[in-house]
Amino acid sequence: MPKAKQVADKNWKELLLKQPELKNTKEKSRKRKTELEVIEDVMGKRTEKATVWFDDVDDIYLENDIKKDKEEAEMDRTHSNNNNNNINDNVNPLVKQKSFTGLTRIIAMDCEMVGVGEGGSESILARVSLVNRFGQCIYDKYVKPTEPVTDYRTFVSGIRPSDIENGEDFKVVQKEVYDILKNRTLVGHALRNDFQVLYLEHPRRMIRDTSVYKPFKRMFNGNTPSLRRLTERLLGVEIGRASCRERV
Repeated sequence: MPKAKQVADKNWKELLLKQPELKNTKEKSRKRKTELEVIEDVMGKRTEKATVWFDDVDDIYLENDIKKDKEEAEMDRTHSNNNNNNINDNVNPLVKQKSFTGLTRIIAMDCEMVGVGEGGSESILARVSLVNRFGQCIYDKYVKPTEPVTDYRTFVSGIRPSDIENGEDFKVVQKEVYDILKNRTLVGHALRNDFQVLYLEHPRRMIRDTSVYKPFKRMFNGNTPSLRRLTERLLGVEIGRASCRERV
């Protein structure tokens, strides 16, 4: 009888040891399914609402997202019905026509930098652009340099001396951007660079960074794609640098 009990105890311990392994397998399977659902949605193969991009977002935030999405969709429909303006023939494919033009729960941001110091190796903020979830530009300002500029990086940034010599004060822009982003989900590409020049932080759970989204990286053989290449591949649009709506 004692021998039978020892065998039972041994079997029970082995079963317990296997539980984390089974749990990890289920989590990996669920994670893979989530990534596939999102990228299929981006490529137009699904009509269901895409799941949140990152695994470390609590369910409570997902429930709030769905509720707020419905509220903003209704707000946008009301705005569209009240807007009787004719759509311009030169339609920007990145902006939803006749859509709501105010602040939304989801905001996208892009910053342009210029170089300072020897060889322009250090970066400072030169321009900040924000759009709402419908692509409508809600903020776009040039920033007056806080140090002598040694490289305007015009080929990449599109910034020229005349753009920023009379730009807004950095502290003013920093405060305005902070106020807009507060309690909102932020979308962007390589946002860590933008935060560095803005000297701002944002809650990780409220960031959606396309440069680290794994399904997008797999489309480019595991490499981090540039925003321009990503936009061309997913949206079929070649982005420029002149317009706030094109840049974000």
